[in-house]
Amino acid sequence: MRWVGEALRGARTALAAHPVVFASVTLAVAALNVAAPVAILSAVRKPLDFYTFNPWLKRLPEYLASDDARLAEKLAKLPDLALFWVSAGSTYGGAEWGFAVDVTDVGRILVVSALFGLYFALWRRYRDLASGGAARALHRGGLAGAAATVFGVSTGACSVTGCGAPVIPVLGLAFVGLESGTLHFLAASSRVATIALLVVLVLAVGHLGCSTCAVGENGRK
Repeated sequence: MRWVGEALRGARTALAAHPVVFASVTLAVAALNVAAPVAILSAVRKPLDFYTFNPWLKRLPEYLASDDARLAEKLAKLPDLALFWVSAGSTYGGAEWGFAVDVTDVGRILVVSALFGLYFALWRRYRDLASGGAARALHRGGLAGAAATVFGVSTGACSVTGCGAPVIPVLGLAFVGLESGTLHFLAASSRVATIALLVVLVLAVGHLGCSTCAVGENGRK
């Protein structure tokens, strides 16, 4: 519990000192998680020619307030609700490919993006306080954070249609035409990579938060 408390204190000081760093990194990573799959699909398959928000969303309050089913059953369906999607039409009719973002995708993207934003806010705060060997070690931490950002975006799951598997990592989109078994393997590896990334991010943020808290307290003595 002491480790958690120190990490939280370090995070609070970092957010107070560098809110712009936190907000800008969070927004940039979130935007990249949505833009990267669309850009790759447009490059390797066909440029997108259609996008829309789910027109049913305006009826969501009415659906939740209706008596057709229990509220718990309705809420259980919300994670799979598509919020918006983009697609490219096929020459032979139908869709060449489609990319959708549902409620679960938004939750995952926001959590991962916020953790990256907090990591870099802590990194900046620790850099302000540290010196000497600690500062040099922190430089390597910044490079590691940037590498983790690229890894997170490239391996993050995305909901795709027309690729042989419903959810695959972004880099998997470049291998369009692989057999369905390979695509399903990529789908499974993406889920594992997402969980691993979350664990690593939480540990990295916790460690850096404790370090920032310790350096700040030493500076006040």
